[in-house]
Amino acid sequence: MGAKVVVIIATGEEQKALTGIMYASKNLSEGWLDDVKVVFLGPSERLLVTSEEIAKVAKELSAAHKPLACKFVADNEGITDKLEALGLKVDYVGTIIADLLKDGYLPMVF
Repeated sequence: MGAKVVVIIATGEEQKALTGIMYASKNLSEGWLDDVKVVFLGPSERLLVTSEEIAKVAKELSAAHKPLACKFVADNEGITDKLEALGLKVDYVGTIIADLLKDGYLPMVF
């Protein structure tokens, strides 16, 4: 089995979220692992629409890889359209994350 990771960015702290996004971006561009998935969940979704720096790097990440954002949170926060405008796929991520874990993806949570 190849090395696969799901990077879950759940923090509302800008520097911690930036660390997770940059790790995922570098990993995707350098091919360090066989596959990398990125999921924004909870407070990080609000951060995506309030922090220009986070929005910028997330949009760059979206150009090469379509990260996911949690639809339940996005709809409750009223930010679904803004997340989609950044290039994120907004979907219910609970079962998606569970399936990734079943498929051997290791979780990295920021």
